[in-house]
Amino acid sequence: MKTKYLLSALLLGSAFVSCDDFLDEMPDNRAELDTVDKITSLLVAAYPTDCAIAIHEFASDNTMDNGSQYDVAQKVQEESYLWEDITDEANDSPKSYWNECYIRVATANQVLDAISNLSTSEDLSAQKAEALLCRAYGHFLLANTFCMAYNPQTANNELGLPYSIAPETEVSPTYTRGTLAELYQKIDADIEAALPYVKDDLHAAPKYHFTKKSAYAFAARFNLYYQKWAKAEEYATKALGADPAAVMRDWATIAQSGNYSDRCNMYRSPSEAANLLMTTAGSSWGYWGGPYSLGLRYGCNYQQVFAPEIARPGMSGTVMLWGKPNANLYCAGSCWGYQQKLCMSKIYADFEYTDKVNGIGYRRIVTIPFSTNETLLTRAEARLLQDNTDGYLSDINIWLQANTILTQDVTLDDIKKVYGDIPYKTKFEEHYINNEVHPQGFTYAPENELLVQCLLHLRRIETLHEGMRWLDIKRWGIVVYHNREGQSVDVLTVDDPRRAFQLPQDVIVAGLKPNPRK
Repeated sequence: MKTKYLLSALLLGSAFVSCDDFLDEMPDNRAELDTVDKITSLLVAAYPTDCAIAIHEFASDNTMDNGSQYDVAQKVQEESYLWEDITDEANDSPKSYWNECYIRVATANQVLDAISNLSTSEDLSAQKAEALLCRAYGHFLLANTFCMAYNPQTANNELGLPYSIAPETEVSPTYTRGTLAELYQKIDADIEAALPYVKDDLHAAPKYHFTKKSAYAFAARFNLYYQKWAKAEEYATKALGADPAAVMRDWATIAQSGNYSDRCNMYRSPSEAANLLMTTAGSSWGYWGGPYSLGLRYGCNYQQVFAPEIARPGMSGTVMLWGKPNANLYCAGSCWGYQQKLCMSKIYADFEYTDKVNGIGYRRIVTIPFSTNETLLTRAEARLLQDNTDGYLSDINIWLQANTILTQDVTLDDIKKVYGDIPYKTKFEEHYINNEVHPQGFTYAPENELLVQCLLHLRRIETLHEGMRWLDIKRWGIVVYHNREGQSVDVLTVDDPRRAFQLPQDVIVAGLKPNPRK
């Protein structure tokens, strides 16, 4: 049976996938959205079940080339690392991610359309709010991958993406990308329209849906990227509550647990207060980024990336705010794996069997798109960029005392002393924490330079293996150096157009303008 829902999902995925298989039957009894319960249930399907973590991590400075003696598990690993236009089309590829995000946007639009057409006295404002947030979130995810960082000075000239606001009714609709400024304006409008009406009790598993706290965490991150510092701070504060220290992740207990799987399960538990939104994804990242021998060529090398640039354990002459030993930084003390790709205990490699006898099934992971820990650093950044160094320092101390052995507050002078003693990375062979930054469309007080370095370092620790370092690299204009066996080091300069992943090839063939390349 052909349904409006399936047609909209298909077309917004772009004629990107074959039509025939999708149009033979309804996916379930929710396709006819004629009751409140069906509308509410369909919101489960408005969250992407694919992710860009792998391609973001491989593209970032969290990864290096360990050499051809090690294997490449899938072509997308190497293509991402080399900043090439990716041809791989399996899970974890840009094509898979593009399709998935637009399909979920289509689901949100179908919910909104059904709400507008359903005659009922029941209040559906919460369902509408969640659908608006899902629509905004899907487009925000796509923008982070396929567009350059938002810069108010250039956004009117940068390519955006099609913003879908209604179910499709045409067989071959025409899309245009518009500008990045237009894309952000539309995301902003959906978020602002939704926030007053979000409810926490709409679903049986609230951590897998936008609640008030996770909605505000999303709004905070979006406004940070949108360079609306005051709004980012306001929304982060609403997400964190009156006592942020009480809802930080208990890394000390996690790190003490005996094995990797237990630590990962503690990290991703729905009962963990730090987890504001949880999603599942079909992804190999749990294997590629995890403590397995699969795909060792490209990884977070212990000696040259993890130790000197992230955790800095025991490096001669360098004492971090929390001291030198690895275990002083609890999440670093939880690490497991190989020298070629050490990993923190975060993202576990799940396997969903469809045929246990033959060992057939799907690789899956559970991700935490929004947490109190990262939201706290979002607020710290927003405060710093408003020259509120006292507020910044308060947030930094909350983070430090939740994540390290520190029990006493550090001072601004302490931060400046530690980061002032660290050189700046200027080539691949220099494995330093500090990086020159070239903010995209914003400035900060020169006297706060070392406070910025501290913030970006803590954000790198907090978001390791989650793909968000790539977004900080884009926003802050950090130059990235990727070694390549047998070739010269490739340098991703501040203005390099490869900072925006190329659109899937069939999307380009269908008529959307590709991202520029030198």
